Amino acid sequence: MSADTAAAETLGLFPLHTVLLPGGSLGLRVFERRYLDLVRECGRQGRGFGVCLIIDGSEVGNPASAAAYGTEALIEDFGTGDDGLLTLRVRGARRFHASRVRVRDNGLQVAEVQWCAGDGEEVVRPQHSLLVTLLESLLEQAGGEHAKAPHSRMDDAAWVGWRLAELLPLSLPQRQVLLQIDDPHLRLDQLLSLLP
Repeated sequence: MSADTAAAETLGLFPLHTVLLPGGSLGLRVFERRYLDLVRECGRQGRGFGVCLIIDGSEVGNPASAAAYGTEALIEDFGTGDDGLLTLRVRGARRFHASRVRVRDNGLQVAEVQWCAGDGEEVVRPQHSLLVTLLESLLEQAGGEHAKAPHSRMDDAAWVGWRLAELLPLSLPQRQVLLQIDDPHLRLDQLLSLLP
């Protein structure tokens, strides 16, 4: 893992029973004080928060043990649900590795994070062409925002890998492993190995 910056930054964490992937979209209902405070802080500072997979514990109550790798969540939209709770639509951005997690008085976990290297523009290799065909088929069936992406995205190894990681019926640990792989071609190799 290489870092975009030499010094670690701090990032508030929102551990969940899901894996947010770069470019992926996620809807959240926010009601706990610690996360309402986090959203308010993110709005004031114009930054995101970290989503990490819960390894042990639950999404509410005592702070859960979360995976060390996660994805920065940028708030795209917010509102109020029928139940009066704050709703968010977030988008996965940069991947990070968290260390030195501390817990604030309100129960919010804040970690020092090193940003993982970005994916860059890597072209899909011939041995992964089956995955491109599979993704095209899945997007045709599922529709949604990524189905409207320019066809040129199908040449981008990272984009193909992230979209397959979202759409295939993978377990959370399998998605987490994919999130932790830096090389987009190795990620596609791993996806190939997971196909039946």
